[in-house]
Amino acid sequence: MDNTLKYQQIIIDLLQEYASIKKTLTPDVKAHLIVDKENQQFQLVSIGWHNHKYIYLVAFHLAITAGKVWIHQNNTDALIADELEARGIAKIDIILGFVPERARSLV
Repeated sequence: MDNTLKYQQIIIDLLQEYASIKKTLTPDVKAHLIVDKENQQFQLVSIGWHNHKYIYLVAFHLAITAGKVWIHQNNTDALIADELEARGIAKIDIILGFVPERARSLV
């Protein structure tokens, strides 16, 4: 059975929760959820100004490819793979794309 729609909704719900967190130290930096359902790409980016400096940060970039959830980027201390698994994505279907293939079994 194809889990794509289920996995897509889990990813969107999780990223929406992160996007809703109010940043008290950087109130002018806003979280933006980018969802491309056609290509199965999902990003949470922070954009704005802080201390006269422009901020553009990809917090998370996830994708669904061939039934697997790929975590391409995680610029936070959140254990997003664990959170995805807790929400119903099979551990075997979560790929840490930023970890070299030969080292993935060690993580």
